[in-house]
Amino acid sequence: MYLPKHQNSSKVAMRDQIMDKSFIFICLLLLTIIPVTLQEVQKKPIKKHEPCKRIVLYYHDIIFRGNDPVNATSYAATNASGIGSFDFGKVVVFDDPMTRDQHLTSPPVARAQGMYFYNVKYAPNAWFAYSVVFNSSEYEGTLNIVGDDIITEKTRDLSVVGGTGDFFMTRGIVTFETENVEGTKYFRLKMDIKLYECY
Repeated sequence: MYLPKHQNSSKVAMRDQIMDKSFIFICLLLLTIIPVTLQEVQKKPIKKHEPCKRIVLYYHDIIFRGNDPVNATSYAATNASGIGSFDFGKVVVFDDPMTRDQHLTSPPVARAQGMYFYNVKYAPNAWFAYSVVFNSSEYEGTLNIVGDDIITEKTRDLSVVGGTGDFFMTRGIVTFETENVEGTKYFRLKMDIKLYECY
């Protein structure tokens, strides 16, 4: 259908006026909503996340030195590479007892089974990947832990990336603290396990 030129231009002008008014209305609406929303966000305190489960265990590592196969709980699967210092490239596998207290002779409630390797050439640093396998009446299942252990730091955080049994699909943090080192034959770590996803 053909419309005269003046009718067509008046429809375009009317449409433009409606668009302008709609745009102004939306802008005013946003200007009233955004400050209210920001005030609400600012009023809410930041929640400090509390763990849904917390366990403190002690990790005992007795390194095989060639003469103690009965007592040793870890073994250097590879030698250090010879480049850098601090055993760079050395891989250690372990099956270490974990106790509720600091005493090596206490009954283990779990075992740490996995490996660590020295991954920095010029600093004492290890990278861990292991499972905590629970064998007590209190817990059943495993926790899977990975992360960088910067040995010179007082405390170090590693990631809990999953689990099975009582720890199915869990997530969290484990904080390492070195409590005792006896040369190159034994060390003990305090492990403060904080889980933030519990099912």
